[in-house]
Amino acid sequence: MKRDAYAAARTVSPKLHAYFARHRDAAVRRGQEHLAPLPDAETIEVVIDAAFWASLRREEGYSPRISLAFLSREEAGHPLILERLLPLTPGALTRVAPAVESPGVHLGVWRDQDGLSVWGTTRTIPVLCFVLEVAAPGLLVVKHHSGEEARKFVNVAVLEGDQIKVVDERASSRPECPALLTSLLGFDSPASWIQSVNAMVQLAVSMRLHGRGGSLLVVPAGTESWRESIVQPIPYAVSPAFCELAELSQQGPDQAQGLGPTVAAVAGLTAVDGAVVLTNRYELLGFGAKIARRRGWPPVEQVTLTEPVENDRPVLAHPEQLGGTRHLSAAQFIQDQRDAVALVASQDGRFTVFEWSPCENMVHAHRLDVLLL
Repeated sequence: MKRDAYAAARTVSPKLHAYFARHRDAAVRRGQEHLAPLPDAETIEVVIDAAFWASLRREEGYSPRISLAFLSREEAGHPLILERLLPLTPGALTRVAPAVESPGVHLGVWRDQDGLSVWGTTRTIPVLCFVLEVAAPGLLVVKHHSGEEARKFVNVAVLEGDQIKVVDERASSRPECPALLTSLLGFDSPASWIQSVNAMVQLAVSMRLHGRGGSLLVVPAGTESWRESIVQPIPYAVSPAFCELAELSQQGPDQAQGLGPTVAAVAGLTAVDGAVVLTNRYELLGFGAKIARRRGWPPVEQVTLTEPVENDRPVLAHPEQLGGTRHLSAAQFIQDQRDAVALVASQDGRFTVFEWSPCENMVHAHRLDVLLL
């Protein structure tokens, strides 16, 4: 029986082809070598269609979570090659999914005389390789590797049902763009991962991964005014400040091997009820902190909400509309402590960064879900 086509695949495939073609041309002009092959729009459409319908199936009660990479076996690093090719069909992808759910494992997809098929798996892919990840039923993420081993993949688009969100490459040029957003978009310098902002990127990713929701407050080092917006005493105050993350974030790639586990440990504290308090030097001051409105300051009534996707328009919203009391308290904290930053992860995967906007004279909420999937 012939299945229906996934309409969003046909809609978005020309735009995705243009994106990869544009970036590949730019990389060639820079003299970059060993680039991934460029998939045409038809190939992109077929891969997305097969992955979408596979995502809606279940194998022994589990929904598939797979990553498809368009490259030949010769272009992969240390590939695991199947003796017989697998057809690129929802059924075949669903059946093989349990074997390739580990992070960093990609199913290699290539075209032969019979069409597209899966030739095996690989952990190593070239720069600008088209990657499609099945994140959840009906939720697909298009991404590519930036070429830096320590960097997260660069997200290009998110498809959820009939909703298409293409990441706006120009979002980093907005006057209100926070440093965290700039780094997640992949527009910072190649060496920037050893700087503080990349440690914050890893914290954001790790906060979202534990799935319990949580809040992280980043306050200026050496100040105490933030305590006026926190119920005292902090249930789990840390004394002296925990500085391992601060020390690791200042070291180079060869010396910062412990950054990942330390980031995970600090981000894990956000699962506790209340907020984690961290300085902008990455010194941990406490967790489980309860946010309270600063004495004499007005309650926050609305925030500006934006998302770094094409055709996005800023909207005004009450903070509770963004996800409930956790978002409301974070917005209140930023209104009262305007030199701080608040990161909030929801249990449903939404992720928001709150900062004070001097231009708008109000709290600005940056919804960053599409960059962290």
